[in-house]
Amino acid sequence: MTKAIQTQQKTESETRNIAVSFAGKLDSGELLTGTPTVAEVTTTDLTFASEAVNTAAITINGLSTATGKAVQFSVTGGSVGTYEIKIAVSTDSTPGQVLYGTIKLKVVGDTN
Repeated sequence: MTKAIQTQQKTESETRNIAVSFAGKLDSGELLTGTPTVAEVTTTDLTFASEAVNTAAITINGLSTATGKAVQFSVTGGSVGTYEIKIAVSTDSTPGQVLYGTIKLKVVGDTN
């Protein structure tokens, strides 16, 4: 089953917290570990901070996501338009895996 890419939205001036679930990509008993890498695909307009694996259960898009199964970060900057953001994160499996995810971030004007 293929899912649509998750899309988030923020205004040009906002700082937004983003959370992305990797639960559907993890093997049974496997957890995310380390510090995730978050990067824009085509520009450097956005600034990312506080990249981390979730340390408590959180709700993402109405679904509960267990500890160690999501990536969280904050984002600032950007001009009106849509950005593609790629996320890379390691797991605690043996041998270890590196999982990748992609989201879109729509930036709208401050008056919207």
